[in-house]
Amino acid sequence: MQRVTADEAVKLIRSGDTILIGGSGGGHAVPEALMAAVEKRFLAEGLPRDITAIHPVGLGDGDTKGAGHFAHVGLLKRAISGTFVNSPKISDMALANQIEGYTLPQGAMSQLMREMAAGRPGLMTKTGLHTFVDPRLQGGRQSECAPEGVVELVDFRGEEYLFFKPFHVDVCFLRGTTADEDGNISMEQEAVFLEMLSEAQATKRCGGLVIVQVKRIAKRGTLPPKSVKIPGILVDLVVVEPNQWQTYLVEYSPSYAGELRMPLSDIPVLPLDARKIIARRAALELFPGAICNLGSGISTGIANVAAEENALDEVCLTNEQGLIGGAPASGGDAGAARNYAAIVDQPYQFDFYDGGGLDLAFLSFAEVDKQGNVNVSRFGDRIVGPGGFINISQNAKAVIFSGTFNAGKSDLSWPGGQMRIARDGTQAKLVDKVQQVTYSGRYGAERGQRVLYVTERAVFQLTSAGIELIEIAPGADLERDVLAHMDFKPIVSPTLKLMDARLFQPEPMGLAAHLADRPRRAPPAHLATDRGHAVAAE
Repeated sequence: MQRVTADEAVKLIRSGDTILIGGSGGGHAVPEALMAAVEKRFLAEGLPRDITAIHPVGLGDGDTKGAGHFAHVGLLKRAISGTFVNSPKISDMALANQIEGYTLPQGAMSQLMREMAAGRPGLMTKTGLHTFVDPRLQGGRQSECAPEGVVELVDFRGEEYLFFKPFHVDVCFLRGTTADEDGNISMEQEAVFLEMLSEAQATKRCGGLVIVQVKRIAKRGTLPPKSVKIPGILVDLVVVEPNQWQTYLVEYSPSYAGELRMPLSDIPVLPLDARKIIARRAALELFPGAICNLGSGISTGIANVAAEENALDEVCLTNEQGLIGGAPASGGDAGAARNYAAIVDQPYQFDFYDGGGLDLAFLSFAEVDKQGNVNVSRFGDRIVGPGGFINISQNAKAVIFSGTFNAGKSDLSWPGGQMRIARDGTQAKLVDKVQQVTYSGRYGAERGQRVLYVTERAVFQLTSAGIELIEIAPGADLERDVLAHMDFKPIVSPTLKLMDARLFQPEPMGLAAHLADRPRRAPPAHLATDRGHAVAAE
């Protein structure tokens, strides 16, 4: 292992290289100093040029950090990621056809790193079928100049699968907390582990260069062996960045690092607004022992609601980055978690998700159409990408999609628990046809998924005949406040109900008591009980 500065490290990058980058979202284990050094060199020298940037998770602060450092014509040729939401300048370049832009399922990209590390042909999976990732639609392409062929449709033993092709990697940027003098890397202060090991292995198999940014150096032989996440045999260069923050927003949270569990009272209580009402209604779908995923955006508020209601320990909340239990973080820190019980590498979390391990998936929506299709990946002049949405939504037993009823500025209130609309958003989100299919309603209905669409004023469910309205907020008028703002007429349930009045009150709604009245998650068949003793199932 050789210790160098960030500027010295990026001098080794050649024009046309493919750079594989670890990290997640808002600075979680993101090798920020290395990415900034690439930009600095390009602005000074005009080199390197035409690089390809690959990162399974979107990287950035929503402005210039993370992948935003690469947002220069001439520097970046191709961007392949789970999402561009963290780096809107990359999205702008893809929209302007200045780069070849692809957004692929985060889980498929994460698992592909292992396939590449082992030298296998690629990743074959059903994830992405009948979505915009399917080559029969767009094949994950987000810019017109992006060539086809990154994803192929294949038939294997009479069933359809998508085949994600491997990439050749020249340079890999990773991040840890501590490196010893042999290049062994530990991640004790990081909020996530992700697929750092697989990315290093994949790069070495390609004959590429592995560069790791860390906060500090330890003497040879002093790192506990079980703490080493990236063995030194895989590391070529180490860059020390003493001022490395845990995320872009947090210098260091011991709870994010798993060092301690914080009191639930310290987890922020959400103000009573449309987002909290939506999170509360979604939380009513929880049941004791449920294993859940909280997607980014509005659904992360469910963790805050569960903490406020002292119900967090009754369920198991997870996120795709590998956190199990506790309270997944919200806002710019989404991807981290507090008070978690375990942390695993991201590919293994997606193995669990893809295998049907989730009882409930709570995900956001940008658009829903009359067939129950959901779009979160591209709308208007924004390319977002799917992140982990496709893996999660296709494979969970039940899916709750959440979002505000309309887009745009609104002024909503709930005096006395009755909905009042002083100003409504002007852009419909329940549309005749979504701009991009990130979830296929038809495919979900064929597989018997239970699917709800939750807003602050109405709740819908997916049926084989389309979208059915099943609940409406107290005080909301069916025609004026709901149907008039939809681009299609839904099925209206003959037993249309009012949404639970507790959702609209400022005080806690009694979620813990609600859960206590619901059936607990069923145990495996082999643990069926007779007189309190475990017996083999008949």
